Amino acid sequence: MDSIAPHPPSTRPPAAHGAWPLPADALAARCSRRIVQEQLVRWNLPDQLDAAELLVSELVGNALRHADGARVLRLVHLGGALRCEVEDSSPVRPRPRESASTDEDGRGLALLTRLATRWGSFRSPVGKAVWFEIDTAASGC
Repeated sequence: MDSIAPHPPSTRPPAAHGAWPLPADALAARCSRRIVQEQLVRWNLPDQLDAAELLVSELVGNALRHADGARVLRLVHLGGALRCEVEDSSPVRPRPRESASTDEDGRGLALLTRLATRWGSFRSPVGKAVWFEIDTAASGC
């Protein structure tokens, strides 16, 4: 589930990637948006910037709300996809739910479903990571 490329290892194109620790407080969302912006500009992915910033911010907010904060943000640009992962210390995987129009929260996973090419989660040594991918092929990258 956490595979990002269908190519055998010997034929994979080189990946651009990075991992950043995040503060375990309300500054984490702002820090994650700044990291996403800087990396996507560096990787020449301007068309994916708005969606990636929004979705990473949602995942970091969920980690703050439902765990003890986001631990690590990982970004990988490989082939025709941008993959973003947010790791936290809770082993509980996210579950989509219906939100009423008057609810103030509960729409983050619906945004993932709508804006990401695909998304999921996997267990990590410290808890779990929630990830999403955005297609970059339309950008010519």
